[in-house]
Amino acid sequence: MIQWLEHYMIPCPIKQITGLPCPGCGVQRAIIELIKGNVIESIISYPALIPLIIMFCFLVLHLKFEFKHGAAILKYFFIINAIIISINYIFEFI
Repeated sequence: MIQWLEHYMIPCPIKQITGLPCPGCGVQRAIIELIKGNVIESIISYPALIPLIIMFCFLVLHLKFEFKHGAAILKYFFIINAIIISINYIFEFI
């Protein structure tokens, strides 16, 4: 299955049109590396993947159990992820 995923990765339309990477470039490679068990390689490919997974898991739990401060925690998760994605995107051009 991993070989199939690697063979049929979806190309980034923004990168194909402009030649520049988008803020999401690297997510597919990072997911494949994470599935393989290569956590460090996954973080190198896309540093925001693991925090995004944690945020979405918390979102599902919050929707199910309605935590008292769940919305505020999700807001902080979102801000942290946005910062990580922005910094990673800036470093792609350096």
